[in-house]
Amino acid sequence: MFVGYLTPLLLSLAVLVHGQLQTGFISIDCGSPVNFNFVDVDTGISYTPDGAYVSTGINNNISSEYAYPNNPNLAYPLSDLRSFPDGNKNCYTLTPAAAKGSLYLLRASFLYGNYDGEDKLPEFDLYLDVNLWSSIKFNNASDVITTEIIGASVSDTISVCLVNKGLGIPFISALELRPLNNSIYGTELGSPVSLVLFERFDIGYTNGTGRYNDDIYDRIWSPYNSPSWNIVSTSSEINSNENGYRAPLEVIRTSAVPRNGSDRLEFSWTADDDASKFYVYMYFAEVQQLAKNQTRKFNISWNGSLIFGPLVPRYLFAATISNSEAFTGKEHHISIYKTADANLPPILNAIEVYMAKQLDELPTFSEDVAAVLNIKTAYQVNKGWVGDPCGPKNYTWEGLECNYSVSLPPRIISLNLTSSGLSGIISASFANISSMESLDLSNNHLSGPVPEFLKELKSLKFLNLEGNQLSGSVPTELVDASKAGLLTLRVDEQNLCSSGSCKNKKNVVVPVVASLLSALVLCVALIMLWRLRRKQKSEADTSNGEGRPLPSKNRQFTYAEVLNITNNFQDVIGKGGFGTVFRGNMKDETQVAVKMLSTSSKQGSKEFQAE
Repeated sequence: MFVGYLTPLLLSLAVLVHGQLQTGFISIDCGSPVNFNFVDVDTGISYTPDGAYVSTGINNNISSEYAYPNNPNLAYPLSDLRSFPDGNKNCYTLTPAAAKGSLYLLRASFLYGNYDGEDKLPEFDLYLDVNLWSSIKFNNASDVITTEIIGASVSDTISVCLVNKGLGIPFISALELRPLNNSIYGTELGSPVSLVLFERFDIGYTNGTGRYNDDIYDRIWSPYNSPSWNIVSTSSEINSNENGYRAPLEVIRTSAVPRNGSDRLEFSWTADDDASKFYVYMYFAEVQQLAKNQTRKFNISWNGSLIFGPLVPRYLFAATISNSEAFTGKEHHISIYKTADANLPPILNAIEVYMAKQLDELPTFSEDVAAVLNIKTAYQVNKGWVGDPCGPKNYTWEGLECNYSVSLPPRIISLNLTSSGLSGIISASFANISSMESLDLSNNHLSGPVPEFLKELKSLKFLNLEGNQLSGSVPTELVDASKAGLLTLRVDEQNLCSSGSCKNKKNVVVPVVASLLSALVLCVALIMLWRLRRKQKSEADTSNGEGRPLPSKNRQFTYAEVLNITNNFQDVIGKGGFGTVFRGNMKDETQVAVKMLSTSSKQGSKEFQAE
């Protein structure tokens, strides 16, 4: 019997294999030097640097205390790592060769090895796309933590993200992707579930290397045996071609049976909580050629309930049995026992146990993702935009706000790129974020016309284009929405006018200003003329020793004198082409006619004076 605990699998195996099948493999040595491609001497697998998959982070080497030759069995990819001191979310982007929806196995490995000299074990989270894969926590600096997950790709790319939760700087040593046959590792829960490896055991084989060149999925098999078991094996070939799980020959050709023929093969494990769900995949092949009077037949139970049986394994043919419904609960006990009519004990060759991880978060709406990635590329946005724009929920891209729904993908509703050094025209990709409510492009170097496609953003409530070098005018529809109080619109003055309206406004404003200026000039001229006449009058009075005006037919009068002479223009005696004629009386009782030039007269002041 073995007892498992819900912790990541520890990889501490010396692996000796060469020329392993690598079709569709992605094998990344995280933190290795640029252009340093190599074939690992232990696995025969070709590894590449991680520069093509990640744009952030720092390369580091583990301390010599934990490296070769002090650690002679250390796998080469674990000797260096990439750490991420900046940003809360840093991601690797993988592009599998298989199409979207294909099944794959991902494996991430971590060795702290006191790379930073701080001797402080970090703790951080590992995400697959937008959902939590595992929390990485070390017991000591020499721990090698390897965690595997099986899932289906939901897009053409896969994001593996390390999230800093304030308990130390995240890092990663190696990252590997292996394509799988879509017919295996199925669950009744379907694609909304990933399977995180709990344990994978090569039953009865204690001298295995763990990785085998005929394992097309490059799984790591941990050898396991029990003192109460006997090992039964064969040197013959075992046919695994009819079984999609394709266990490697070294694994499937060895098995265990109870030492006491009447005993059971039993194993158990304990989960962290009562809601945990598990799927178990058991491998069987008869490795002994039985006599006619020998029968190996057995049942399988989980927590006392029969789940399979009776089963009769075929000689030299591999078969895999798994539970169609998840085993749910905290305590789990598997028992394999012979039937009443069997005279041989049960047999087991290998077993895999996976914990189901519900994909609670959905990736961002695909059209929004495509649009914002185009924006990132077009303007070379340098804001740590990696992974999914809206997920995980607490780690959205800088400058973005998203709207989340229980059953629908998140939508980008706000994009703030103020003072981001953007240049060029406003990209049409902005219009493809169709749920956009707020767009701030202020204080950049954008040029070209204000695009008409901005009016297609029907949900837009805030638009700021100030501080750019944009030409043309804002679409009329946006101006109307602003006037109606439906949109907060901030643009530079030259972009405010809709088509033709600025020209009309100019045509109205210029004549009004011209009229006002003309009136002002006329007023100034009249004042100067009036002051000149008063000066002339004063000089005339001075020239008369008797203190009264000299008689002159060119005599000039002040406006006040004219009012007094005409009694405030009360007595009209006629009208002509120049204007109205009033009766007046001088101080010496002489009657005069006073003619006033009308502003509406078509004749000028020269003609008036001539008359």
